[in-house]
Amino acid sequence: MTQEIIIATGAFFGMFSVIFGAFGAHALKKILSAEQLNSFEVGVKYQMYHAIVLLVLGFNASNITAATYWCFTLGIVLFSFSIYGLILSSAKGKKLRFLGPVTPIGGLLLVIGWLLLLINSF
Repeated sequence: MTQEIIIATGAFFGMFSVIFGAFGAHALKKILSAEQLNSFEVGVKYQMYHAIVLLVLGFNASNITAATYWCFTLGIVLFSFSIYGLILSSAKGKKLRFLGPVTPIGGLLLVIGWLLLLINSF
């Protein structure tokens, strides 16, 4: 994975984390319950945390493997975006239940990304 791709991916996810956070805080505040809004915010936070990790790793690309990059990238998509889909579809009254099992798979990929980063540090 090239340094530019890693940085661009982190910047992309970081930018959209800010957009989704603002969307949640303003547009969704009126239509989501407090519990739903909290879950949405968890997705936004995890997306931003891992966007920052990708940026840091991108600026020091020697410490990241392709597997680590893909675990973080796919983990963000599966974890955060499944939460967004579950919350938004639930608010519309048509919860996309198939996304329920996707969230923990994304979380597992994020954990594996951290494990790979730990292993690569040695």
